[in-house]
Amino acid sequence: MRIVLEFAPSDGKLSLPLHYNSEVQGLIYRNLDRALSRWLHDEGMPLGKRRFKFFTFSRLLGRYRINGDTIEFSGPVRVHIGSVHEEILESLALHLLREPQVRLGKEPCEVAGIEVEPLPRISRPMLVRTLSPITVYRTLYTAEGKRKTYYFNPSEEEWEELILANLRRKARALGWEKPRLEGLTGAHIRPVRVGKRDERIMRYRETVIKGWTGIYELDLPEPFFLLAYDAGLGAKNPQGFGMVELFGSD
Repeated sequence: MRIVLEFAPSDGKLSLPLHYNSEVQGLIYRNLDRALSRWLHDEGMPLGKRRFKFFTFSRLLGRYRINGDTIEFSGPVRVHIGSVHEEILESLALHLLREPQVRLGKEPCEVAGIEVEPLPRISRPMLVRTLSPITVYRTLYTAEGKRKTYYFNPSEEEWEELILANLRRKARALGWEKPRLEGLTGAHIRPVRVGKRDERIMRYRETVIKGWTGIYELDLPEPFFLLAYDAGLGAKNPQGFGMVELFGSD
């Protein structure tokens, strides 16, 4: 399930840190039922040492200009939010309908609209466009034993492998059985229109994260496509990474 929220800044302008993902994430957590928010933040759905939150969100969409370390939006601002757990989005929507005056970061806004996105028509393969960067990585160690995070790019073979492996782990965390998991055999995600300008170097709190925007060919069985569509592709989805939309289907 996916929804689109529209915010109207109180004075017509919304000023946020240039790297604002934690502000959007914080708005989501603050506007859920308290017990649901605590479960989502602290627990999620475990698989081994990993815990999956199964939600993601887009970049903020609207007219903006960048001034140093801040980004200023003029007029309405929209954000897409997806989750495999409908109760999360229902709780968020109900809370915002009851209390439409919110803060995005430190800025007061009013919720001007809430829409439920229609389900996409699925075929194989499909073209998708990123609404937030896709990121996958491995943690490596130098000869001196120092920990280093290596972020892959779409031209590297491991990029696709890690995205598909991540998608399989998400399915396992949801309790999918082995025959259903085997449907991912032969699936692929390939860059179609991706260049150097699509590289995004972002900061989430104190962590630097590298990801990629662009247009990709996605060939997945329908259950896996819907999982990726609602929960995001790749890693760090709850921090605002890996959301896609259909491209060229109108």
